[in-house]
Amino acid sequence: MSHVNNLESQHNDPGFANIWQELKWRGLIHVSTDETELEKLLAGDPITYYCGFDPTAPSLHLGNLVQLLLMRRLQLAGHKPLGLVGGSTGLIGDPRPTAERTLNTKDTVSEWVGYLQAQVRRFLSFEGDNAARMVNNLDWTAPLSAIDFLREIGKHFRVGTMLRKDAVASRLSSDEGISYTEFSYQILQGMDYLQLNRDYGCVLQTGGSDQWGNLTSGTELIRKVDGKVVHALGTPLITNSDGTKFGKSEGNAIWLDAHMCSPYAFYQFWVNTADADVVDRLKVFTFLSRAEIEELGAAVAERPFAREGQRRLAYEVTSLVHGVDATEKVIAASAALFGNGDLSVLDEMTLASATAELPSASIGADGLGIVDLLVASGLSESKSAARRTVGEGGAYVNNSKVTDPDAVIDQAELLHGRYLLLRRGKKNLATVEVTV
Repeated sequence: MSHVNNLESQHNDPGFANIWQELKWRGLIHVSTDETELEKLLAGDPITYYCGFDPTAPSLHLGNLVQLLLMRRLQLAGHKPLGLVGGSTGLIGDPRPTAERTLNTKDTVSEWVGYLQAQVRRFLSFEGDNAARMVNNLDWTAPLSAIDFLREIGKHFRVGTMLRKDAVASRLSSDEGISYTEFSYQILQGMDYLQLNRDYGCVLQTGGSDQWGNLTSGTELIRKVDGKVVHALGTPLITNSDGTKFGKSEGNAIWLDAHMCSPYAFYQFWVNTADADVVDRLKVFTFLSRAEIEELGAAVAERPFAREGQRRLAYEVTSLVHGVDATEKVIAASAALFGNGDLSVLDEMTLASATAELPSASIGADGLGIVDLLVASGLSESKSAARRTVGEGGAYVNNSKVTDPDAVIDQAELLHGRYLLLRRGKKNLATVEVTV
């Protein structure tokens, strides 16, 4: 996977009195413990804070990216992050609103822990006075017997309180119900906070607001067991202005792993952001200053057709997740698809990603006549229609216009020895894979 190499270029906006005020402006605070105390705490000496990520999939997604960037903002403000990847909680998974999770094998979860740790590492600095540290809750839960867990931790939780947690309450009222396994998840997360408070002096946990019940299980446990006051911060769930769920593309999650969601598809997701959502996305997902974001917001309002905000958003977020080099390749691929660049300079993975959603066909090496190619690709309904397209100057192969209806494409023109990009007119594209 690509690594983010521009951590040093990220910075908090000096135009704010403190990091809490910047987080509020960026819309990152939906719910918290004592807001006044938290603002003072974050404006004072460095504190240790954590956010947890469960390996219930082999990659993190856009919802997790909100937390990763929040962690980075707090680190840039001088505080010390703990990145927790849940080797034990990942064996259970927090309760989903509708149904029980399918439990993954221990080997699978262990493998995914490694994947997620690598992703978390890309967004934090592990050097300097406030260097980040990685932790795994399997380290303190694995040695604990069931009896010890019930005696030392479970006795501090009241069932009535647990039943009122939103995640549990919604499942109890569903046909599916909830198992004791998932019901106990909040106890495990509370124990994590207790352990990190004792081991590292951790006094703040961050997470999505839908995790608020789990976040406060830790603050309450620490208060009951050790008599200490610690804090929690819940970010809002990101939704689109039209009410649809953010972070989905045709029903699929937008993953941070390049093999599960290519840099090209990732970039296109951001480019397609609605005008009404651009400013909010820039605040949450980029490190651009308030002045820069307000300038882009004005551009979106005055010149929406130029899509300046969307293009800057796509560039910034794709660079953070996949690196600047991959982002530049994506932009080059986007331009090249529509005749504004050289297709031959695109590497095979970028080319494949850029053309993945296009109509495609496979054809033998004896079918390289332009008319046959247009018909096989579906860009023309018939040979007569194909000949007409060529005669009217509307046929392109690898961005080169073909004007002779009897032309045969030379195999030397195949991209990576096997692909052709066909275009009819300005916007109708298709790919052909040639079996030589």
